Amino acid sequence: MPSARDVIESVLGKPSVFKSKEKLFPEYLPPYLPHREEQLRALAEYFRFLLVEPGTISQRVLLVGGIGTGKTVTARRFGSDFKYLARQRGINLEYVHVNCHRDRSLYLVMQEISRQLRVPVPHRGLSAQEMYSVILKHLEERDQYVIIALDEFDYFISVAGSDAVYFLVRTYDEHPELTKRVNFIFIARDMSNLGLLDAATESYLMRNIIYFKPYTSRELYDILKHRAEEAFYEGAVSDDVLSYVAEIVGVDRGGTGNARLALEILLLAGEIADREGAQRVTIEHVRRAHSHATPSLVHTIDSLPYLQLHELLVLLAAVRVLRMKGEPYARMGEVEREYQQICEELGLRPRKHTQVYEYVMNLKRLGIIDAKPSGKGYRGRSTLIGISVGPLDMLERKIMELVEAVRGEQPE
Repeated sequence: MPSARDVIESVLGKPSVFKSKEKLFPEYLPPYLPHREEQLRALAEYFRFLLVEPGTISQRVLLVGGIGTGKTVTARRFGSDFKYLARQRGINLEYVHVNCHRDRSLYLVMQEISRQLRVPVPHRGLSAQEMYSVILKHLEERDQYVIIALDEFDYFISVAGSDAVYFLVRTYDEHPELTKRVNFIFIARDMSNLGLLDAATESYLMRNIIYFKPYTSRELYDILKHRAEEAFYEGAVSDDVLSYVAEIVGVDRGGTGNARLALEILLLAGEIADREGAQRVTIEHVRRAHSHATPSLVHTIDSLPYLQLHELLVLLAAVRVLRMKGEPYARMGEVEREYQQICEELGLRPRKHTQVYEYVMNLKRLGIIDAKPSGKGYRGRSTLIGISVGPLDMLERKIMELVEAVRGEQPE
């Protein structure tokens, strides 16, 4: 009987595919941001005055984009690098990043700003407005400037209200003679909550907008490639695996274009490989990771009872070919041959090619499989069939249960 220490040491002594797992974490700030150069360039243009004529204006920029489109990491990367460049030029600049989902009131935002700027503010007995005055005085005394990023700003609008936003945006309106030391980056998923603001405040926020579109599969591949080189040992993750994750999530392939989700799937796939003692991350590891990261497997299994018998058999054939090949996609011809073999084993007459193709297209419409024309790297034209959810052995067992249940209920 192994002791508790033996059990722990057996885990600690196992080899890992990871050399630096944290490089896949959401909070990691990479030095290079593929496909966000345009947004970084726009931020640099908006805040260029801070390096040329600091204090002349108070800048406000709005970053807008869905979850996982790179808004937060771009703002943080810009803030870190811009602060460094300012300091090189003798300008005392700070960057403060506040998550308004956590610090959801004006008072909590002021408290967090003062903490990051190391302003000695008594947090009891002062209002948010009084705390802000102390922060402004602190900046003036130290000849300091600051860029404050308010993340999840649309949430802040809905919770804190229009008056709180007005107070922030119009900081220097009543005192135009003051040196403008505070600048803002507002980060929002969309602009719908801006309608809750008064017209003047909304107009202020709409002046400088930088949009972040969802990532395509090609863009996600570049991101994953860069992160994988940092996170995994050489040879642990193939380009096929990275391409597969990118295709699952890429907006051009029907995914959300969420880079955070793509990185999470890759991280989970690596962790599954480690638990199994595998030396490489495989397509099957990705399928299983995807089922953990998204509810797709539940949707697929829930859809199975509504399929016709031969649709189930075609799906079963696709699962078996993909399991055997260990690749993300199988040719239509391979799946059709396996389907014919299954029909022969079950004593059923297989459907013609045209009908099988219709089954494949219906399975695609239902979101159960992926199907696309073959491209570069394939001889001849064919339809490629893939299944992004997993594990495939679980899916195969469920299909077999349903096949057995419906065989006697449908004609050949």
